[in-house]
This record gives sequence, C-alpha cells and structure tokens, in this order.
Amino acid sequence: MRTRPDTTDSTDAGRNEPVDRTTPARAAALDAVTTRKVADWWTTEVSDIEPGVIRFRGYPVQDLIRRASFVETIWTMVRGSMPSPAQAALLEKALVAAVDHGPQAPSIAAARMAATCGVGLHGAMSTGVGLLGDVHGGAGQQCVELLQRLVTASGGGESGEGADGVSSPAAVSLQEAVAAEVAAHRERRAYIPGFGHRFHPRDPRRDPLLEFVQEAVDAGVVAGHHLAAAQELEEQLSVGRERPVPMNIDGATAVIYAELGFTAELARGLFILSRSVGVLAHSWEESQSGRRIKGPMPPPLLPTYTGHAERAWATGTDATAETTDTP
Repeated sequence: MRTRPDTTDSTDAGRNEPVDRTTPARAAALDAVTTRKVADWWTTEVSDIEPGVIRFRGYPVQDLIRRASFVETIWTMVRGSMPSPAQAALLEKALVAAVDHGPQAPSIAAARMAATCGVGLHGAMSTGVGLLGDVHGGAGQQCVELLQRLVTASGGGESGEGADGVSSPAAVSLQEAVAAEVAAHRERRAYIPGFGHRFHPRDPRRDPLLEFVQEAVDAGVVAGHHLAAAQELEEQLSVGRERPVPMNIDGATAVIYAELGFTAELARGLFILSRSVGVLAHSWEESQSGRRIKGPMPPPLLPTYTGHAERAWATGTDATAETTDTP
C-alpha cells in the first residue's frame, strides 16, 4: 500500500517512500534561506534564551530574581536599562494608582460579565483588556501627546530650556501654548484628555501623584516641564467656571510617564498593564460567585424600548398595503 499516492508514480508501486516533487521555485527558496537567516527571523534585544541561560536585556534572570523589583523589571524590559531607585519609585506610584476603578469602568464590567459566561479566567481578562481603546483607556496616551506638544512649543518652559535639557529659544511662552491648545479644543468642541471626571468632583488620585512628581522635581529626578504644562492647563481650564476642572488619573499618570521619558504609546501600554490587575481581581471574584450569565442589567430592569408598538406580521396584499403608507 502506498502511504502517499499523490506523490508517487507507477514505478514506485509497493514502496512506502514518497517522491520528492520540489519545484524549481521551492528549491530556489530553500537554497536562499540559510541557518543564519532563520535565526535572525525573530531578532530581539529583549531576551537572550539558550539552554540553561535566560537573560533579560543582558541581565541574568537569577540576578533579577534576587535583586530587582517587579517595577524595576518592567522598566528594564521596556526601556532596555535599569532605572534609578527614584525613577522606579515614581513609576510604581502611577502603576498602583491605575489598578482599578470598579465595575463603573466598562473594562471591569465586561470582564465580570464574561466570567459568568464560562469563558475561563483568560477569556474574562482578555475581554476586559480588549475594551481599553481610544475612548476608555486611551486618555493617558492622548494627554502625554498633548503635554509633549506643549513642552515642545514652549521650548521646555519659560526658561527656554528644552525638554532634553538643551537651551533653545521658545517660540511662545507656556501660557500662550496652553491657551492655543485650549482654544483649539474648544473650537472643535473636543475635551482635553486627562482633565475632569464623570464620577469624581476631584479625582482622589490626583493630589498624591502630583505630590510625588513635585518631590521628584525638587530632588532633580525629573525636569518638571510636563508637570508645569499640566498645571497650566488645569489653571486655564478652570478660568470662568464655577467649578474647577482638575486633573484626573489619566492626566496625573500622563505627567509621570512623560516626565520619566516614556513615549505616549508606551504610556497606554503601562496603563493597560496596571489595569490588568483590577481586571484579574474582578474576573476571579465574579467567577467564584456561582451566578451564570449576568447581563449588563439586573433581571427586574428592562431596557427602554422606543421602536414600533406590537403589530401583526402582514402577508400578501396586506404587506403591500403596509409598505405603501403615505408619509
């Protein structure tokens, strides 16, 4: 019996060996791929793995296990080098602050709902994390981008020192740069990311985070340009209002990420990393509740219906009559 009748011909009857039908094109492709090219396919500077060896950014994992904190390891993996203790401490504050905001947050609510549907902990977590997009979860990244624009436009502040510490003439003052951004957002009727909160009159996470940033500025750990831009934004947004518009968690953590030199996109990634802890906790709690298929509303409540009143399904001439109603 032939094991691969589609790759043998009549002269191979009774044999179990397939015939090599490699085409010239496939042969040329195989000849073009060397062992080095295969090894280079997933070239990385992040991790170095060999039998008996694990290194992250060049640091042996056994050293990290013995000496590094989780936050220091996060920084090292993302940035490529070790943070100073003060940098790691400031990053940790931002990560702790954004861990959770309860089922009011769509990502948490969705994760809990998924947990009741039997998808398992991994499915519940991926559901919650998957909701962290531009509207829910993206304001921190957008605020970092805004703060970076303001710092660049003002040359790093009124002193004329750029964000990179190099002196450069400021095209406009920080106050003017902020005023232009606020005016542009108001003209588009767009909100300023990182300011105000739909739930908290004053986000309780704002003050301690900014206090730690100010301490870092005073200690020379960070320059403080993004902090100054955020505070100027906060001040100008409150002009003419009965109630101020303070920074929220997205704005306060954006200040930290920007001051520490993280890109705007990495700021969102770090927020997702932080919020994953809350998603995990809520997913696990809900999975242990024993209740199945919890929807977005408790059973006694019914969604508001604004469609047609009850009507009969028309057939034949009745259907024609219904579709020709005079408008």
